[in-house]
Amino acid sequence: MKDPLPLWRSLLYVPANRSRFVEKARSTGADAIQLDLEDSIAPGEKDAARLLVRDAAATLADVADVIVRINRPLSLAVRDIEAVVCPQVTAISLPKVEGPEQVRLLAEVVAEAEVRTGMTLGATRLIVGIESAAGWLRMHEIATAHERIVAMLLGSEDFSQSVGMAASPEALHGPKQAMVIAAAAAGILPLGLVGSFANYRDVDAFAAMIERSVDLGFKGASCIHPDQVAALNDGFSPRPAAIADARKVVAAFDQAVAAGQGAVGLEGRMLDLPVVERARATLARAARLPVAATG
Repeated sequence: MKDPLPLWRSLLYVPANRSRFVEKARSTGADAIQLDLEDSIAPGEKDAARLLVRDAAATLADVADVIVRINRPLSLAVRDIEAVVCPQVTAISLPKVEGPEQVRLLAEVVAEAEVRTGMTLGATRLIVGIESAAGWLRMHEIATAHERIVAMLLGSEDFSQSVGMAASPEALHGPKQAMVIAAAAAGILPLGLVGSFANYRDVDAFAAMIERSVDLGFKGASCIHPDQVAALNDGFSPRPAAIADARKVVAAFDQAVAAGQGAVGLEGRMLDLPVVERARATLARAARLPVAATG
């Protein structure tokens, strides 16, 4: 049986070489901490930052899943993977993925690193990041490139720059919806927001963006500031009213099936199978959340 997908409502980026930020991340409540070796690390500091990842992962692994975002150039990516694969790292995030062959090559490097480390083969999962027009056109191939893949995201700023369009919710709606569909077809998590999360100070706009993203099918998103974590955890958790309604839907359907009824109604609604399956998915997600999140 395939392992269940991770529950990553919030994925907080932390530069791997900032020990103060790593320690602070322990108390944020994020589902996952993303130790970054890419954009937040200056070129001259990457070698030193890479050597800090294992200690940082050991600091965080008891409070959250630890993800490491590696670099794109192959020479750096291989060194990153060889340095960071360890039992405390749950997943590696691959940025700027252009095609499935890139994923398969790096997955092979991960496997070799697991063997050298004495880990169970396949323990390290992968997140694939789409950040260009070329990668977007091959999303389905990328999402299904390897069994290690558990999530996919579309980088708002880099993708928009690649296409030559604004990084606005309106411009990104179509491309992001297509990414959600590609992830759903592959059976992996669609991560992200309809828009850019760069402006972390506008709390109301951020909450509205999360709500729109949930409606489009996203299951979680990255953030760059600890203050954004609570909003993500709340926004990507089923509301108490939705949980209560899902329980009624499932109970009504199960009762009707037990009585041999072909048509099921509840409070003026017809409960066909997609409605019931959606309710079951809501209950399954709620069951994995902390008690406080389910009301």
